[in-house]
Amino acid sequence: MKVAFQGERGAYSEEAVTQLFGEAEALPRPTLRDVFDTVTAGRADRAVVPAENSQAGSINETYDLLLAHALFITGELDLRIRHCLMAMPGQELRAIRRAYSHPQALAQCEAFLRQHGVEPVPAYDTAGSAKMVAERHLRGAAAIASVGAAHIYGLAVLAEGIETNPANYTKFLSLAPEPAPRIVGAKTSIVFTTQNIPGALYLALGAFATRSINLTKLESRPRREVPWEYLFYVDFEGHQDDPPAAAALLDLSRVTVFLRILGSYPKSPPPLP
Repeated sequence: MKVAFQGERGAYSEEAVTQLFGEAEALPRPTLRDVFDTVTAGRADRAVVPAENSQAGSINETYDLLLAHALFITGELDLRIRHCLMAMPGQELRAIRRAYSHPQALAQCEAFLRQHGVEPVPAYDTAGSAKMVAERHLRGAAAIASVGAAHIYGLAVLAEGIETNPANYTKFLSLAPEPAPRIVGAKTSIVFTTQNIPGALYLALGAFATRSINLTKLESRPRREVPWEYLFYVDFEGHQDDPPAAAALLDLSRVTVFLRILGSYPKSPPPLP
């Protein structure tokens, strides 16, 4: 099986690929759009993409791309993110003046960087930053990435677990051209737009409330093709074909102008310590 992910080798997304698919062949791609396009074109069997970070919130580009591609969510993983500061061998922490990484990673390590007087420098990818430091043999500079990236690019880890909040998780989604097989204890993700009438969202959510279906996420995003209208992304407990969920979705379809089921899939296993 070939699984596409965004970033360089050693990215957290590659770690998610390993945890979700074991010995599958991981295919690095430079952008999230490239990841989606790779699977849509049949050059990979699956994709693994970040959807939400417990500190920074949803990754909006992922949700926009989900809407633009005919792929299904087939699984999820809550991955504990442990950031490391790494540099060329022989460098000491006190000599580091700049740290390169993805803006979210830099924000998550802000307290550590401020304490040590290190300037954060945004880059497109965590593992890509490690690769750049190694290829350019940068002195007085470091990268923030996973310990796996340090091993791949031959960098020395100067500090581990430098994130400000240790409860730092990223939710990754696995995607495929076909929906996941039906299972017991599933979770379902949908996206919809309500009619522009008073109480439309109340009626939409009532379809679930009257059947005691638990919503685990509700988030709005701008509907790009229609200014000042919004899409609502919802996760709920249960499979779309369970009788209560099927009835709720039928009621929902009557008060929406657009409704798409993104997938019913297994819930994430408990996070690793």
